[in-house]
Formats: sequence, structure tokens, C-alpha cells
Amino acid sequence: MTTVAQITDALQGYDPQSVKVDDVVHIAQSLVKPLGNLPQDIEVLKLHAAAYRVLAQDVVSPTNVPAVDNSAMDGYAFCLNAGQVSQDLALTVSGFRLAGQPITGDDPTLQAGHCVHIMTGAPMPKGSNTVVPSELVQRDGDRVVVQAAHLQPGDNRRLAGEDLAQGSVALKKGQVLHAAALGLLASLGMATVGVVRKPVVAYFSTGSEVQDVGLPPKAGVIYDSNRAVMCAMLASWGATVLDMGVIPDDPVQLEQAFEQAATTADMVISSGGVSVGEADHTKAMMKRLGDVVFWRIAMRPGRPMAVGLIKDTPVFGLPGNPVAVMVTFLAFVRPALQRLMGTTPSALPVLRAKASADIRKRGGRTEYQRASIERNDQGDYVATVLPNQGSGVLSGMVQAQGLVVLSHDSGTVSAGDWVDVWMLDRFI
Repeated sequence: MTTVAQITDALQGYDPQSVKVDDVVHIAQSLVKPLGNLPQDIEVLKLHAAAYRVLAQDVVSPTNVPAVDNSAMDGYAFCLNAGQVSQDLALTVSGFRLAGQPITGDDPTLQAGHCVHIMTGAPMPKGSNTVVPSELVQRDGDRVVVQAAHLQPGDNRRLAGEDLAQGSVALKKGQVLHAAALGLLASLGMATVGVVRKPVVAYFSTGSEVQDVGLPPKAGVIYDSNRAVMCAMLASWGATVLDMGVIPDDPVQLEQAFEQAATTADMVISSGGVSVGEADHTKAMMKRLGDVVFWRIAMRPGRPMAVGLIKDTPVFGLPGNPVAVMVTFLAFVRPALQRLMGTTPSALPVLRAKASADIRKRGGRTEYQRASIERNDQGDYVATVLPNQGSGVLSGMVQAQGLVVLSHDSGTVSAGDWVDVWMLDRFI
């Protein structure tokens, strides 16, 4: 098993008091072993129940898709030669073909000067290579005049196997089964599919000042918003959440929680207890249980964080403030979770927008600033940073359409400058 020290030793300029965001992403993913390589990690589901799950093995196409050459639209199938494209053609209609109508071995070959009225998806007649759309012909009884000048040989014909060739890999292991992927599997006639089981992620909040929702308010006590945030985000990214509640700042209870979580889950996430000034017993206990390091990350919000392994299980100790929890999840835990699920970690979609005003930014750290996103009269997206960027201000995350991502080396942004934005609708 690779240790955190071995991973960090290979990084240039590594400083645990100011770790770069890109290095954290790399380290977090390096600690995760993907599921799906053991039989118990795979389950077979009905196709319609497998949406957004991860494919456990390559799917090889058992047939050509489409199975035969067929028409891409309603029209007339005929044989068009390259020398005929400069003139209109008069053809005799000698048949009608519907989608789903089989071709038999004794189907006649279409003769020169003849065509077949054909519907979308119907097999191409023998001897035909082109389909002219119905709107480009003039028909009178069984005679049509084709405006061949609008066509090239092979137009509007789908070739057998042009989507998938028999024996080719239709989908690779690790593919997320979104709508298009499920449709492709359905086109192969697959009723079931093998997927990687959902990873179990244990989560608990820490702090004697934190209490569960539903209890009467107390002086100096705050309600646990982080669990609601994390359970929703984990579920939206395909994890089964093991909700372990709130653990007070008690060394014995914290140790029991970490040991139980690491034994029963594939990943452990906690929030709180990793900042400068937090009780030293928490950090000492986590180090004693496993290979855990504590960082100050060069970012805002979300500077304090713990990462490591307990019982070979990846552990993430996130900050206590709810906005910092959300940002560190998106930046670090999400790609590690994707790797755990057996798929390739993906970058969050980035929108380019113009800053509506100057954005203050300190160099030497990555910043994620909540912003509203609108379009101006020229059609450009415009990002307006919200006034209160405090890491405990959840209302700003509700109001924001995106996070303006300001890179480590950048400085203050001027009004009108282009910035990168993580759009948040799908992710929070």
C-alpha cells in the first residue's frame, strides 16, 4: 500500500502548510483503489434500473448496428451514379418498403431507372445506394422526377454496422450509464447489465457545539447543516450514505466512530475538528489509527483538511463550515469518489463569463467565489460575485448559479475580464 508520505515526496514544492489544489486532487485520487475488480463488487441490474451506474466490464457488440443498410428518412431509394448528379432523373416506382419489413434472399435487385418508396429505417432494396427525400421529388402515379442535383451517391443511407460493428467494444468498463449509453445497450437487445456496486461512504459531523435537527435550540449550539449537505451531495454522485450522526469532541467516541466507519465503509468523511486550534487529541487519534496528514490548503474557502488511510480505507476530514464542506467535496472528494466507483474522474464543466466588476483576489491560493450568472445584450455570460463570501453563509450557495474559480497564480480580476465558472445546478 502506498503511503501518503511516498505520494507527497514525489511532488515538487510540497508544503503541508500551503498545499496546492492540484496536488490535493492528485493525492486524494492516489489513495483510492477502484471498486469493480472483485466479484462481490459487481451486481447485475435490469437495464432501466442501471441509470448513472458504472459499467463493470466491456460490452462487446453481438451484432452490427444497424443490422442492414437502411434508409435515414422517408423518400425513394434508387441507384445514383456520380455522373447523374447534374441532371434530374425520371424513375418508375416499383415497390413500397416499411421499417421492420424483412429482406429475404430472393428479393429482386432494383433495376436501373426504377426506385422504391421507402420509410425511415426500412432496409435498402438490393441494387440501391441512395435515398432522395420525398420533398425533393415530383410524383405522378408510378412515376417520379428526382432532383438529383441536390444529391450525392450514398446520401441518406445508413450503412450496416456504421454505429457499431459486430465484435467491436460498444462500451468500455468504467463508462457511466447515462441516457445515451443505456440507449446504446438497448439497441443491442440487452435486458440486463453488470455494474459496479454503489460505494458505501460513512459520514459524521464532529463538535460538541453541533446538534441534530429537530432538537430545541440551545445557547452556543448550532444545528448540523453539514450532514444534510453531505448526504445529499453523496447521494447525487452515486454513493450509499452511512449516516453516523454527530460525534462530540470526545477522544473515545471519535476513535470508535473512525474505527467503525473505516471497517464498514469504502470511504470515510467527517467535518470539523481539523482546523488550527482544534483539540490536539483529534489529530493525534487519527494519526494513531492510520496514515493521516493534516494540511492547510492554499484555497478559499476550505483551507484546513485531513486526508489519509485508516484500515486501508480513504479518509477525508473536511472543514467545519458548510460552504467550505461543499467546495472541498466538489474539488477533492468528488473525483476521488468517481475513481472509487470505477470510472475516470471528470473535471467539472466550466463556463466562460465576463466579470461584471473587479474581483479582489490574493495570489498564491485558489479561490472559489459564489456568483450569479446572467447573459448580457451581446450574448456573453456575465458573473457577478455575491457580496458575502463567508464560508458559513449557506444562503449564498442557494443564491449562486456558479462558483468563479480563480487560479492559484492569478491576482485581482478587472471588470470585463474573462473568468472560469463552475455551474452549480447539477452539483448542489
